Amino acid sequence: MKKIILFFAFVALVFVACQNNSSEVVPTQESAEIDMSDFYVYTDDDLSSRSSENSAGDKCYSMKVLNEQLKNNPGLEKKMYNIEKHSRTVISYKGKPGNPGGGGGTTPTPYTGTINIPVYVYVVYANSSQNISDAQINSQISVLNADFNDTNYNDVPAEFQGVGADVDINFSLAVVDRKSNSTATWGTNNAVKSAYPAVPGYLTIWVANIGGGILGYAQFPGGAASTDGVVISPQYFGTTGTATAPFDKGRTATHEVGHWLNLRHIWGDGRCKQDDFVADTPSSDGPNYGCPSYPTVNCRSNDMTMNYMDYTDDACMNMFTEGQKDRMRAIFATGGARENFVQ
Repeated sequence: MKKIILFFAFVALVFVACQNNSSEVVPTQESAEIDMSDFYVYTDDDLSSRSSENSAGDKCYSMKVLNEQLKNNPGLEKKMYNIEKHSRTVISYKGKPGNPGGGGGTTPTPYTGTINIPVYVYVVYANSSQNISDAQINSQISVLNADFNDTNYNDVPAEFQGVGADVDINFSLAVVDRKSNSTATWGTNNAVKSAYPAVPGYLTIWVANIGGGILGYAQFPGGAASTDGVVISPQYFGTTGTATAPFDKGRTATHEVGHWLNLRHIWGDGRCKQDDFVADTPSSDGPNYGCPSYPTVNCRSNDMTMNYMDYTDDACMNMFTEGQKDRMRAIFATGGARENFVQ
């Protein structure tokens, strides 16, 4: 009898153990915490560019403008943190089942269709050379469409060919709004945007003379709606008319629109350990200028000098990566900072 009681006690113990195991919570991607330990918004102006005898320092003022916006808007840092966390969550779900359009449901999957962005161009001019032609504007739109839909990466070094991306974003010129204004140079304090605010529902581009040899600057997702968009000096816009070498291939707009779509500079605006939040771009400690030879080595790896988010000459830029594509497209997912463009 004693043996029988012990037997049933053993069976009961095994049953309870099995029940406990079956109800054990198994960690999933959905419940995993997104690592934000490397996130930053402020950058050191002294580390944001690596000047040389052949460079004029910063050609893009997006990070300096962001630093100023962060000082003036205490809530912006938290907003950008939330946008970054959302983007990383979206990317972590890449390849998982979900709504193919990106809308509806609770699973944060990227929008997988072609993204179409209407463009509103302000041409703000103080003289005839700044009042660029329709042909010059159209040439810029053509470059944007080519660069964001590139499928041929045979023109990049072999080590980078496998990560070249077709971002699948189209840009259509919707409005050209010409504004005569006696202001000779607008600087980088958003004065031109205050005079002519951004238009909701469009990528707003201000073609206006910035001055100081600055090519352009953009606002990252999360900033004020009235200043959302990209500013580019007329001599660095498009490929015809007044476009001036070596920035006459339309890549200033490609670079700045990359920022508008949440890309950082490829070197992370810091030293080797500061990242651009993209896994397939090599670490570097500063921008490259001109047309560097391959390989250009920094931080013990070959720089991707041909990436649109570096500072090289227009003719020497020719790629986004798959990681950059994921990052740009994440902001169009449900709850993303630019979801309104695909609704």
